Amino acid sequence: MTLPLRNAKLRTAQGTFAWREVGSGSTVLFLHGSWQDSSQWIPLMQQLGQQFHCIAPDLLGFGESSRLEKGAYSIDGEVSALAEYLAAIRVQPQILVAESLGAWVAVRYSLQHPDTIQGLVLMAPEGLSAPTLDQRWRGLRWLASPWALRFWGLRLVTPLVKLLGGDRWLHQVWQKRQQLRGYRAASRLLFQRRKAVLRSEWLNAALPHLKTPVLLLHPEQATQHTQLANSLFYDLAPQAQLMPIPGDESTAWAHAIREVQAFAKTGTINAILP
Repeated sequence: MTLPLRNAKLRTAQGTFAWREVGSGSTVLFLHGSWQDSSQWIPLMQQLGQQFHCIAPDLLGFGESSRLEKGAYSIDGEVSALAEYLAAIRVQPQILVAESLGAWVAVRYSLQHPDTIQGLVLMAPEGLSAPTLDQRWRGLRWLASPWALRFWGLRLVTPLVKLLGGDRWLHQVWQKRQQLRGYRAASRLLFQRRKAVLRSEWLNAALPHLKTPVLLLHPEQATQHTQLANSLFYDLAPQAQLMPIPGDESTAWAHAIREVQAFAKTGTINAILP
């Protein structure tokens, strides 16, 4: 039997949060990916809601939650707003399940609440710096910009690129730009802030101090970015475990339901033991 999800909104000092909720018992908090909102988690919540209290907010700037001013976005700001929201609804999660941008927020939150968070289930975490990841960051930064000169220059030479057989590549570039421009909050958090500000929130230096157990979902057909991010996180975080999952990122969570369920059970049991 599938339990019905409850939808709710709450105004806090930092903005209005919208969220989905189902089930009862120990709380599992879901934080969506960069190009998603809380609806990403509906299938997984309906499965885990049979045993846990599952809650999935839209981060500020996403879904039905409040938009912020352009210069107001930061990961630490999202963490602070999330903490205020959870305090307002009197919920203390034991397990955090998160992807990409949500994983960045989840780790920063866990570092600030080490005594209450019993486990993290993550995939493709953002917030890591390495040469290949930084190269991707630079490429997407200009593509996300409303005034990307190279992008507009590319438009001018589109007929030539097509003539040379670059139709598929052009289509991928247009699609990626539409995605970046369609999720303004994610673009601002990931690509449209000064490097010095981003550097202050990177996870590289913090992960060796992360004592929370981490289950890293590692799809067998993952993109290069996911492989690099997962591997770097695994190398830096002492309590991280890589979990191979069939398929790619689009099907990973569906394939990992049993693993997530078992990990959440272990974490919530540890939370109530003396």
